[in-house]
Amino acid sequence: MQFNYIFMFFLGWKVLFHPFYISLTEIRYNPTDQSLEIAQKIFWDDLEIALGEKFNTKVDFLNPKNKADLDKMVQAYLLEKSEIKVNGIKVEISYLGYEIEEEAAWFYLEAKDIPVPKKVEIKNEVLISNFESQQNIINFYLEKSPKSLILYKDNERGELVF
Repeated sequence: MQFNYIFMFFLGWKVLFHPFYISLTEIRYNPTDQSLEIAQKIFWDDLEIALGEKFNTKVDFLNPKNKADLDKMVQAYLLEKSEIKVNGIKVEISYLGYEIEEEAAWFYLEAKDIPVPKKVEIKNEVLISNFESQQNIINFYLEKSPKSLILYKDNERGELVF
């Protein structure tokens, strides 16, 4: 009986400290500018691993050797791993930059000359090839309340209809 309590205690701690892999992407349609404003919140330590593997280099978000080089790597990675189609047409996404916020970072992107979305197709493969349990949550705001998707391994694409 005492063994069961010890086992449950050990299992509880193991579950509590097991890492989880998640990112959050917020996409807002700006009708005035006819643009998509995109903000991705990603744990920077996970992204350091992905960028390090992709570019075969050591990556350090907190103390980058060369911020311009880090920005180029981030831009290449995010644009490769993300795709948005609005009303069946692939949009051109531009990388704007990032800022660190504690254990995560916000990455900012945009797409211009976007008609009012009726159907949006989104691909988000960020960190999926690096972490088996990675989940990428997408919130798309056309008005006030968002429509959401959760994308993960073998389900990297989703569709929203307005």
